[in-house]
Amino acid sequence: MGLALIAGQGGVPPHLVRVLLARGEVPVICEVTQFPSQVVGDLPRLGFRLETFGSLLADLRARGVTRLCMAGAMRRPAVDPALIDAATAPLVPRLMAAMARGDDGTLREIVAIVEEAGIAVIGAAAIAPDLLPEAGVAVGVLPPGIGAGIKAAEAALAEMGRADTGQAVVVRGTAVIAREDARGTDAMLEGLAPGMAPAFLYKAPKPGQEMRVDMPVIGPETALRAAQAGLAGIVIAAGGVMVIERAEVIATLARAGLFLWVRAAGGQG
Repeated sequence: MGLALIAGQGGVPPHLVRVLLARGEVPVICEVTQFPSQVVGDLPRLGFRLETFGSLLADLRARGVTRLCMAGAMRRPAVDPALIDAATAPLVPRLMAAMARGDDGTLREIVAIVEEAGIAVIGAAAIAPDLLPEAGVAVGVLPPGIGAGIKAAEAALAEMGRADTGQAVVVRGTAVIAREDARGTDAMLEGLAPGMAPAFLYKAPKPGQEMRVDMPVIGPETALRAAQAGLAGIVIAAGGVMVIERAEVIATLARAGLFLWVRAAGGQG
């Protein structure tokens, strides 16, 4: 059963490729031509645009692909109506209606279209379970009274989820002082003034999020930005946030004296 990887940007796609190759499986790498991935190496590749998505699916089926994973950061490309091909034209009304519903609606419609083509959609964590750390405090010490801040963070994320605007917040005490937007978590952290302790970053899936294609992720850059902002630490939802290059993340946080709590649902601070 062939597997294709629609590879976005960031460290997750290269990690998935390493895992797949180590077990003898060579994926077909599919990349949006406007936003190439960081996957390197001599691998079968298909470039595509949203305007040619129908042709991409037909090509994948012809290659015997039965499973597809979408991973990595993906920006919404500009659409040129003149480039829409015959295989994609019937999909345009569905895609346009979905794009009007926001990123989550767009991803859900793309998943539906892929599965209607007879290709199963699988999540990155299904390929590389090591991306999901076990619940518990991975490094550092939790500050006292963090539970009240967690409740404030969860309420903010629920509100953001309804608006489809982000997956992360920064909390100090019980006040949410920063919210993620379309620029991403690292950009939010970069915008913080130094000396934000005892604030912390909280990242978790939005309620009802399509986890197969849009699971949140943190990595070394997130840890570095949190340290530069002087945060006390990072809290992520167990089973709901991937950690790329985990050893480096933990080492960076440890050097700066920050904590990382992989919080199980209902966990107490």
